[in-house]
Amino acid sequence: MSFFLLFCVVTGATCLLLACPVHTNQIEYCDKKASYQVTVKGVEINPNPIARGQPATFKISAITGGDINKGKLVIDVKYFGMHIHQETLDLCKETSCPVSTGDFRLSHQQTLPSFTPPKDQPTQHVSFFLSSSTSQGSYTLIMKILGEEDKQLTCFNFDFSIGFTEPDWILVY
Repeated sequence: MSFFLLFCVVTGATCLLLACPVHTNQIEYCDKKASYQVTVKGVEINPNPIARGQPATFKISAITGGDINKGKLVIDVKYFGMHIHQETLDLCKETSCPVSTGDFRLSHQQTLPSFTPPKDQPTQHVSFFLSSSTSQGSYTLIMKILGEEDKQLTCFNFDFSIGFTEPDWILVY
């Protein structure tokens, strides 16, 4: 009986861990010597890796040293250093404005196109019963938060992955 209970607890904990969003600690500021008004505490990506053609949510926890009445987010995406996408968003659509001095959170949801390139070509793993093929793509997102009169409040970047899994297949002899 105790083995069954232990099995249920371990299985349940594993399921919860797999369903949780992933936090990334690899945030780098664009100018390491700058004194930005906004500092980033963390970035949460769900799911991670991001699934092509499926919605992904980016949540950014930050602290501001002063009130922000309006602004915009400028987002650049690079794939192996090559610029592939840029967009500008209204800050007040990604968080509640005005942003008061202290902690705040940005949240942005985006669906990446289903043709978004992965990092490598899939690698096939062959077995007699069941096989799957997986790969991930490596990207860098650069975000600038601009305040009134386009004053740069912060600039930072982080890496993320886009993955995919091909359907499982059975090898028959």
